[in-house]
Amino acid sequence: MLAILSDIHGNLPALEAVVADAQAQGCTRYLSLGDVAGYYAEPGACIDLLRDLGAPNVLGNHDSYITLDENCPRSRVVTQIINFQKTQLSKEQVDWLKGSHAFIRDDDRLFVHGGPEDPRDQYLYTIQRASIPADVRLLFSGHTHVQVLADFGDKRYCNPGSIGQPRDGNSQAAYAILDNDEIRLRRVAYDIDRTAHAMKNAGFEPFCYENLYKGAQIGGRVDSVTILHTSE
Repeated sequence: MLAILSDIHGNLPALEAVVADAQAQGCTRYLSLGDVAGYYAEPGACIDLLRDLGAPNVLGNHDSYITLDENCPRSRVVTQIINFQKTQLSKEQVDWLKGSHAFIRDDDRLFVHGGPEDPRDQYLYTIQRASIPADVRLLFSGHTHVQVLADFGDKRYCNPGSIGQPRDGNSQAAYAILDNDEIRLRRVAYDIDRTAHAMKNAGFEPFCYENLYKGAQIGGRVDSVTILHTSE
């Protein structure tokens, strides 16, 4: 069984809880849909854990801010956190991020961070059958931090949700399990206080992590994804 992880964002307590749950469910393989970096205080330890698990990583937009030494064009807060993380990561950890895939293709299964049109930075807030490429049967993506499973009969779409910063109003870490063709969505409680304490110790203000208790973005916004079942 394959555990599909996404949007870990340096949240080590959440990742540890998910890995423990995945192992209890019988998972022996792991795949990350990207954004191991960004938002929280322990990206290096998250990278080390994924590396120990042998998990391939799809490059997320936050990961690319590290590997390309860029700032986030959308948020000064994200840029502040990314600049902090750049000082925390070892060369080996950055090299691991640089070895990430643009996407992963396994027969008629496609794994991306964003979406098929822009694997790194496309937000799929509306999903319909046409969102899935013609030669793809199962599409997996992250980036929105909203857990979704949409069945269009001959095609399916899954966003496993975010491990490190859920934004769908549920504070529990989210991931998915792929068992042959069966997709199961999972939610796992974790010690948010540990994550908050690590951020506080790193010098960040409460607004950077208090959203975790609400399952929301920084600032408190809760997101959703619309599934359209339309005829073509």
